[in-house]
Amino acid sequence: MKLAEALNQRADLQKRLAQLKDRLSNNVKVQEGDSPAEKPEDLFVELNASLKELESLIVRINKTNQETTWGGKTLTEIIAAKDVLSLHLSTLRAVLEAANVRSDRYSRNEIKFVRTIDVTELQKKVDSLSKELRELDSSLQQANWMTDLL
Repeated sequence: MKLAEALNQRADLQKRLAQLKDRLSNNVKVQEGDSPAEKPEDLFVELNASLKELESLIVRINKTNQETTWGGKTLTEIIAAKDVLSLHLSTLRAVLEAANVRSDRYSRNEIKFVRTIDVTELQKKVDSLSKELRELDSSLQQANWMTDLL
């Protein structure tokens, strides 16, 4: 199995677990005299099996990410770089949004706000980092499809 397939399987398991949580919540209490649509005991069995499968898959994915190198770095290092870059970008985008909020003044007595940053320069940085993130993500996706799950 390729790493990318394992990542897709992990996402599916996480969705299944969320559905099981909802199904359990909907079936643990019914009106007196009624019976649940599904047996909670059966749902708990399915929940435990899915959790065990997810744990095993996560261990294998993490081991693969730690032991596989791509472009001179482990996949774990690449993922960490991608996460930090995404956080950096979201912060800069929030700053840009705050700097671009217009405050209309209706008289000279109202407070005037001025920008303290160069919005054009910051936008160029955001564009550059966005391109870097896209390229990093593409490289990571390529590695995921070429790497066998350990």
